[in-house]
Amino acid sequence: MTGSAVPPPFDPELRGALAALGEAVREPYTPENLVARQERDAATRPRPTVLELRADGRFDVEELSVPGAPGGPEVTLVSARPAGAAGPLPLLYYLHGGGMIMGNAWSVVPHLLRTWATTLELAVISVEYRLAPRTRYPGPLEDCYAGLVWAAGNAAGLGIDPERIVLGGKSAGGGLTAALALLTRDRGGPAPIGQLLLSPMLDDRGDTFSSHQMAGVDTWDRTSNATAWQALLGDRHGTRDLPPYAAPARATDLSGLPPAYVEVGSAETFRDECVAYADAIWRSGGAAELHVWPGAFHGFDTVASWAALSQDAREARTRWLRRVLRTAAGESGA
Repeated sequence: MTGSAVPPPFDPELRGALAALGEAVREPYTPENLVARQERDAATRPRPTVLELRADGRFDVEELSVPGAPGGPEVTLVSARPAGAAGPLPLLYYLHGGGMIMGNAWSVVPHLLRTWATTLELAVISVEYRLAPRTRYPGPLEDCYAGLVWAAGNAAGLGIDPERIVLGGKSAGGGLTAALALLTRDRGGPAPIGQLLLSPMLDDRGDTFSSHQMAGVDTWDRTSNATAWQALLGDRHGTRDLPPYAAPARATDLSGLPPAYVEVGSAETFRDECVAYADAIWRSGGAAELHVWPGAFHGFDTVASWAALSQDAREARTRWLRRVLRTAAGESGA
């Protein structure tokens, strides 16, 4: 590795937490181990039941099967809200992470409820979109869009305010969130008031400086990233005519999008594509708030939720969400 490619140092607390987990956490995903890793993830990743998510009556939680894209299967949504909360509530429509090859809608709900549902008095819908490579692009994105259209169209029954929907997601879910914002803009679908992009997976080409700089160092490096994009896109991976809905970094027009919160770590594979995306929003006349957390690797706040940097990140996200919701409430008279 040349001197110019030396990675930035990890935050000391994060470095210690990562070391405690051992080198296995940085084992890259490859086409050869993908199926085994997916099976392991499905067996070990938490998947709480609706009863567990209700947390002894603190939350109202339902699993909903709603119409999917034309010709596609139904989409499962996990809908949750503080018990007894007077509606209509704003909605955080959330897309889970996992490289578009792992994860499930249920595992992220406890964090969303604990962190934001009660504090900000909002409802949450988590989407069980189909995973690659069994389902390639545009299947997962169309699942997310179908669920969004259904939720907005059934707002009264859900007790949500269709004028106060925030899209959000982390990692692959962040990339899907950015793609969904583009898709609903261009199709004239529901108009979200914000997009919460947490270390979003945006660029299938994998040729940024940070992608090379963090190879073999970040918890999600260029090898894992290429494996996931290949699983999602197949033969379309890296081609010139790939639409921006498949990889939002390909977008040339980011105007007319809801305000974005973009965060990433300085010691992360996705750093440069996330910074470039926020810059592209500004260049298109849009609103974006960018946070680059010093010394943070991919998924830092999951690995070390107790670390000072993780706490700072959660507080910054909450402040942005609160501000966006207050602005929307003032404009709508809610």
